[in-house]
Amino acid sequence: MGYKLISTWKMSYHKMGEVKRMLKKKYSLQEIIETVITDVENNPDFHSVGFGGLPNREGVVELDAGYMDGDSLAFGAISAVRNIKNPILVASSLIKDRTNNYLTGKGAEKYAKENGFKTRKMLTKKAQEKYLNKVKEESHDTVCVIGKDLNGSMAVGVSTSGLFMKHPGRVGDSPIIGSGFYCDSQIGGAAATGVGEDIMRGCLSISVVNYMKQGLDAQKACERALFTYLERVNNKPDEISLIALDKDGNYGGCSTLEDFPFVVLDENNEAKLMAYKGKEKRVIETDDQWLANYKGD
Repeated sequence: MGYKLISTWKMSYHKMGEVKRMLKKKYSLQEIIETVITDVENNPDFHSVGFGGLPNREGVVELDAGYMDGDSLAFGAISAVRNIKNPILVASSLIKDRTNNYLTGKGAEKYAKENGFKTRKMLTKKAQEKYLNKVKEESHDTVCVIGKDLNGSMAVGVSTSGLFMKHPGRVGDSPIIGSGFYCDSQIGGAAATGVGEDIMRGCLSISVVNYMKQGLDAQKACERALFTYLERVNNKPDEISLIALDKDGNYGGCSTLEDFPFVVLDENNEAKLMAYKGKEKRVIETDDQWLANYKGD
């Protein structure tokens, strides 16, 4: 069996490249997923996740995160939280109990502070400037990581700051189990990124997992879930991307975007930056020319 991981966007590539070192130090799957995501959360250069995330229409950064253990189906999620340094750590801590697994707003912030999670002013000067200038920037990209360990155990984690200039309290798909993420070690895991309202209408992550349950591999399951949904809504959504990892270690990714980058690795190979070509409906391994042309996170 062996370790397998997949993550969304180029912004996760750096830390995914260090996973092999983490495996040698016997990090658990949960610790690896948390570490990859917190690396993105802590980087102010990425404006759709964590510190430096773009604010809502009142100039406040609100964050969402979710985590699911594929063995027990336990999950944890938080949404619309302010000034929590690493939302993924708070979300993953909530899997330990049978209830109170999804906390939002002030209640989630209270839980985080009572349990010693670090706080931080999340609005950076650069993000504030974009807000004050009302710079139009499509930024609703979620960092998602799905993993499978040597024992076949699987898990998924996600984190985002959501839409730029969103209404205060708006929550997208990311912390919503079945829409933004889902994982069952007996089948596989999936996660979504893009416009949350569109993803929620199709409950796309559980849709991918259900197609894997029917026998499709991860790539075909992503494509079936996305294209079936697009047909249902007359191909209107233009920013939805999916990743998946099945129980056999096969990975998949698809998107409505022209270029959707994602990272894959296992314990025998270095991290690879792949991309799904939306118009061509195929996955490629990126090269220097692709990197030179790609301007996103």
